[in-house]
Amino acid sequence: MTKKTPNISESEWEIMHVLWEKSPRTASEVISSIQEKTDWKPKTIRTLLDRLTQKKVVGVNKDQRVYTFYPLYSQEECQRAEAHSFINRIYGGALKPMLVQFIQEDSLSEDDIKELRSILDKNPKEKGTKK
Repeated sequence: MTKKTPNISESEWEIMHVLWEKSPRTASEVISSIQEKTDWKPKTIRTLLDRLTQKKVVGVNKDQRVYTFYPLYSQEECQRAEAHSFINRIYGGALKPMLVQFIQEDSLSEDDIKELRSILDKNPKEKGTKK
């Protein structure tokens, strides 16, 4: 059974990157790390942490004197969910038009295209073996 990954805002992604980098962390540690990269106020960062906790994307360890926060989803799970959401919203759920657009606009290097070809060549074989 897979759990549905909640939607994460762009600002919340910043918090998640800090927690994926190292966890658990106190709110002060998260604030310090975020303020190295942004000019966000501590209250803003705490609000984002609270939102992520309410969405059940971030867990809180309340057993210690100082609460610590940790991700409940892996970075890969969140990236996969965000990619599916993007493809559904922008390309109507079809992956092919997105790939064609990237290839036609030269957004992919020759090495990227070779790697994609290799993945695509392997993909049908792997699906065939799962039956």
